[in-house]
Amino acid sequence: MDVSLTLWVLTIAGLCALIAADFFIGGRKPHEVSLKEAGIWTAVWIALAALFGLGLLFFGGGQPAGEFFAGFITEKSLSVDNLFVFVLIMAKFAVPTVYQQRVLMVGVLIALVLRAGFIGAGAAIIANFSWIFYLFGAFLIWTAWKLIKEARAEEQDEEFEENRFLKLVEKRFPSTDTYRGTKLFVVENGKRLVTPMLIVMLAIGTTDVLFALDSIPAIFGLTQDPYIVFTANAFALMGLRQLYFLIGGLLKKLVHLSYGLSVILGFIGVKLVLHALHESGVAVPEISIPVSLGVICAVLVVTTLTSLRASKKQAAAEARAKAAVQGKAEAQEKAGAEAEKTRPAAPTDA
Repeated sequence: MDVSLTLWVLTIAGLCALIAADFFIGGRKPHEVSLKEAGIWTAVWIALAALFGLGLLFFGGGQPAGEFFAGFITEKSLSVDNLFVFVLIMAKFAVPTVYQQRVLMVGVLIALVLRAGFIGAGAAIIANFSWIFYLFGAFLIWTAWKLIKEARAEEQDEEFEENRFLKLVEKRFPSTDTYRGTKLFVVENGKRLVTPMLIVMLAIGTTDVLFALDSIPAIFGLTQDPYIVFTANAFALMGLRQLYFLIGGLLKKLVHLSYGLSVILGFIGVKLVLHALHESGVAVPEISIPVSLGVICAVLVVTTLTSLRASKKQAAAEARAKAAVQGKAEAQEKAGAEAEKTRPAAPTDA
């Protein structure tokens, strides 16, 4: 898809306008986000992404639109995995509920800027080195296998570990012990201090870089158009804040999510390898965008249904176990009371 500089500028300006509207309408004043508000804004961002895809269909044709939707759904599903880490970060820094929306908004913006750099670098490498598809494909297949191993592990690390950048910031810039509203810097006793608000925002933004290491190669496996890669990432990330509040309580029920994501990454990895072989002149079939889109959607639907079913069974089993323990305790208490009744009275002194 031939994208002019003017279209790039208009697209970025449009995204900035949408982000500003999101901030001034829903995030300017710190508050606790209700499920209704999160649901409305999640629907708004998905609708905007759908409208953008339809615009590509109308002006660019079926292939760019198909690539965008496949990329958007892939990035959206992979970004859900980010939410698990975001929950840990919020707990690690004890972020008050009223400030979590602001933290996520700025953190996601930082992540989007960093991803734009990754996308630019990836596009430049692909344009000059076609063999990079072999490396991307192998990396995605390895990541898929790693996800499966982590999902099957009996014990998983559920504590957020700060990266080197955060440790450097905390070491070089002294911070306050408590939050000071939404302020990022304060001056106390003549010294300029950062607040935990800035630290946690940087944690959200820089941690996303780790997820970009597999999500960016994954979307390049679906399209090599930097414009589509960027816009799909933008729409997927900008709706992530509302998704955090909407499904935050449901994350633990998506027990098979890692398996689904591993299948998607492995599938795209194979697609990349086949594409690389095709570019090298080897007569191998290539996987089309409609097939890719169908596989991705099918995997997500199956993963969600099996996750909810497994969670329901687990909850029922826990309820039965709790009832059994409670019943046993009541039986022991009743037996003790009966024994107390039948016990002979102690003799009294005359």
